[in-house]
Amino acid sequence: MNPLLPLALGIFFAVSAVAQTTPKVPKARTIVTTDGEVDDVDTFVRLLLYSNEFDLVGLVYSSSQWHYKGDGKGTKFTSAMASTAQRYGERTELRWPGTTWMKSYIDRYAQVYPTLRKHATGYPTPAYLRSLVRVGNIDFEGEMSKDTDGSNFIKSILLDNDPSPVYLQIWGGTNTVARALKSIEEQYKNTAQWPTIRKKVSDKAIIYAVLDQDATYQQYVAPNWPQIRVLYNSDQFWSFAYLWPRVVPTELQPYLSGPWFDKNSRSHGALLDGYYLWGDGKQLPGDPEHTHGDMAEAKKYDRQQYDFISEGDSPAFFYLIDVGLRSKENIAYGGWGGRMVQSPTNPYRWEDGKTVTDYNPFTKKQDAAYPQTRWIPALQNDFAARADWCVKPYKAANHPPVVTLDQPRDRRARAGQTVVLTGSATDPDGNTVRYHWWQYAEAGTYPAAVTLAQPDQARVSFTVPADAKQGQTIHLILDATDTGSPALTRYQRVIVTVE
Repeated sequence: MNPLLPLALGIFFAVSAVAQTTPKVPKARTIVTTDGEVDDVDTFVRLLLYSNEFDLVGLVYSSSQWHYKGDGKGTKFTSAMASTAQRYGERTELRWPGTTWMKSYIDRYAQVYPTLRKHATGYPTPAYLRSLVRVGNIDFEGEMSKDTDGSNFIKSILLDNDPSPVYLQIWGGTNTVARALKSIEEQYKNTAQWPTIRKKVSDKAIIYAVLDQDATYQQYVAPNWPQIRVLYNSDQFWSFAYLWPRVVPTELQPYLSGPWFDKNSRSHGALLDGYYLWGDGKQLPGDPEHTHGDMAEAKKYDRQQYDFISEGDSPAFFYLIDVGLRSKENIAYGGWGGRMVQSPTNPYRWEDGKTVTDYNPFTKKQDAAYPQTRWIPALQNDFAARADWCVKPYKAANHPPVVTLDQPRDRRARAGQTVVLTGSATDPDGNTVRYHWWQYAEAGTYPAAVTLAQPDQARVSFTVPADAKQGQTIHLILDATDTGSPALTRYQRVIVTVE
């Protein structure tokens, strides 16, 4: 397969036209690397609530420019891969939360696990999750000079005989992943196996990075492993991170407000009890500079009690949840993990940035964060349902509808031709399901809007515009939302290619 073709991260199946409407998508293998900042902890809580949706194969402590342990010898902070020294002065350690917090949250998960598994299959056992925890390169920002238990663990997975992709979630710095790759290079570079090993790892590893939180990607990974695919989120995550009040439209901010979290996540069992919110009286161990739990501090930032703090890294695993949006086939399609486009200078890198915008109907402007922001109501309602799963029996909670199409998900049509699309949904709780079709204009290549007839019905039709050119695409999304509480949404996407 030509590696320069557009990103196709899913597995393709030879199936009948009927089966193509609702293909079974295999769970994605994924490794989390984290520096343990407060937003990482909150992201980890949500990750555990969704841990049945993907195949977790590693949970690894790493460092970043914001958090590192020090070497325990009083060594002053120095690193060729660093930038923090100039900002903070030389430090022997910096705001380090330790290497026990993931297991403590898995212990919390263990308390709600018996209830969670009544609502959905596939939740990993607490014992299995504990077996995945490793300590990687944590001494300093950008430290990748030595092998660690965490880097060796990542190395072993990249070299195993399972050819399926491994999504490397970078919640802090890239340095532990970089060390794993460096160790593979050192072991094989001067051997006859090197071309085969390099291709194998490059084909398997997919990095989803939220910012560059150290310099190891730019200084080591990019020049030495140029064919490793990278999904780089530098702008869209802010709608789900510390700066959300500046980014999220006023109309959507109630989903991130204190009253919403007070109702939907607090008092929902041991796991959610560990979720940090503004003014909740809690303090992250080892990080005295984050005083978010103090109401006086919250008021300085114009935050109300229990307001959302941040889950800036959650888009890295939102991307892996199959809700029917098909974005894992191509992240340029857009979905819960954002929308990115292929770099004009690097065919193995997909980015967001100021040039990747969606039309924001609230501000009536193009918006670089809106490819992520647009999903906040659905994401938060889904989070509220998962919180209920921790404490409620099956019949007392809501579960998402299952959406199917009555025709293939990929269609071809001529300019001037009328296209008819039909979907349907079943709801496990017996709730009514409401339908809404809409055009995701920015995901397609036809540059204008199409007119949908009866978009709020299961059956919709439209006429391919006369000016549509051969090869252009039109993306139609079917939202199916149930009438349960909280209301839950799943999707199907049809891509119409002009012939």
